[in-house]
Amino acid sequence: MTSSSDRSQAVDVQEPKTYEVRTYGCQMNVHDSERLSGLLEGAGYVRAPEGSDGDADVVVFNTCAVRENADNRLYGNLGRLAPMKTKRPGMQIAVGGCLAQKDRDTIVKKAPWVDVVFGTHNIGKLPVLLERARVQEEAQVEIAESLEAFPSTLPTRRESAYAAWVSISVGCNNTCTFCIVPALRGKEKDRRTGDILAEIEALVGEGVSEITLLGQNVNAYGSDIGDREAFSKLLRACGQIEGLERVRFTSPHPRDFTDDVIAAMAETPNVMPQLHMPLQSGSDPVLKAMRRSYRQDRYLGIIEKVRAAIPHAAITTDIIVGFPGETEEDFEQTMHVAREARFSAAFTFQYSKRPGTPAATMENQVPKEVVQARYERLVALQEQISWDENKKQVGRTLELMVAEGEGRKDGATHRLSGRAPDNRLVHFTKPDQEVRPGDVVTVEVTYAAPHHLLAEGAVLDVRRTRAGDAWEKRNAGEAPKPAGVMLGLPKIGAPEPLPVATGSGCGCD
Repeated sequence: MTSSSDRSQAVDVQEPKTYEVRTYGCQMNVHDSERLSGLLEGAGYVRAPEGSDGDADVVVFNTCAVRENADNRLYGNLGRLAPMKTKRPGMQIAVGGCLAQKDRDTIVKKAPWVDVVFGTHNIGKLPVLLERARVQEEAQVEIAESLEAFPSTLPTRRESAYAAWVSISVGCNNTCTFCIVPALRGKEKDRRTGDILAEIEALVGEGVSEITLLGQNVNAYGSDIGDREAFSKLLRACGQIEGLERVRFTSPHPRDFTDDVIAAMAETPNVMPQLHMPLQSGSDPVLKAMRRSYRQDRYLGIIEKVRAAIPHAAITTDIIVGFPGETEEDFEQTMHVAREARFSAAFTFQYSKRPGTPAATMENQVPKEVVQARYERLVALQEQISWDENKKQVGRTLELMVAEGEGRKDGATHRLSGRAPDNRLVHFTKPDQEVRPGDVVTVEVTYAAPHHLLAEGAVLDVRRTRAGDAWEKRNAGEAPKPAGVMLGLPKIGAPEPLPVATGSGCGCD
């Protein structure tokens, strides 16, 4: 006979609900997804195992609206989940991010099995909206028109123990004709400097040794408070934080890239010699049509100043090929800037219409076959430049922060991978002693490929770090804190360079 206490204990034993977050788009979306994961874990959910592919109690899509076919991609994925939801009573699907902000009511009309739709300004409402949808048994659509709370006030489930995004602003005040982001994320809103530094210090206290300052237009920081030198002051303040080894930032805008920022980069030891500076086009007429508030001379002047102050800086960029009205002469100007600037990498996109942007309705849309041919020429040029620039690294001795999951062939080649100070990816021979992600190794570069370097000799030095300790502690299976707050960043270092892709840039710069 079963006692009442036995029955009570049987009722109390309940498997926690699982969640999966699928992220599309820019670094801001990746960081927002860390917030969404933190919120769900704070509400008692646990992350579904890797490879669940929708087999979770809650599936959240954090969407991007900067591609012409973004909605097709979303509805295709939602359609694949519909039969799974039918077979799994209680399963919930939520859609957030830029496409949700843009399309709002359309999502539930096209996919009535969606339970929650939320926007870019109210990600903190997700757990409440899920519970409300469950209780009321109807879809909850809540789109705020302005920011309700700065995202950094929300709990976070970070993906790494040793490197982290730190958001310093949200929104953008620019009006680029190819970009819909300002309409979806609103005007720029800066975070208080003291709050930023407090978050960084807390992260360092947990073992993080590298941070990436994040904003839609990161170096415009201070416009909200009327201080044009606020960003350079922030970089210098980061240099005073003990234990913070590496500082990066993304993405700046040439309009706001001032001499005091260059000086701060050069004079602050833990600010890394790396710069991602979006070009978009090398043609002055195209830049004007894009409403980019700089011209070729201004852009190349910034590059020249950075190289003079930081000789070993690696400079990367974004370029759009085939913007409406682009002529062969315009394209040749882009090729000219690529040759002059000698980027270590360029994230190159074929222009595609972004619904809701002025460029989408411009005349003189460039034929697809012309865009493709120009794109291939630019990629070939940049591939050679990247290779030539990487060859200059052969023979150099570099300190690498050991990375997790960045070398796809590491297991087969018996190598490990890490990021140099300038963020170049280096694969190195695995040493005899244990090396953990977050630790630092010293190597000599022996070979260069267009997109990576090799250090085939023995590792010259291994430095165990607090960041490595933090990684080891997390992977020992230590229970998460009750609030679901964990530390880190998807992969080590600055946000990983994207492969050459079709599109028109991320719209965050």
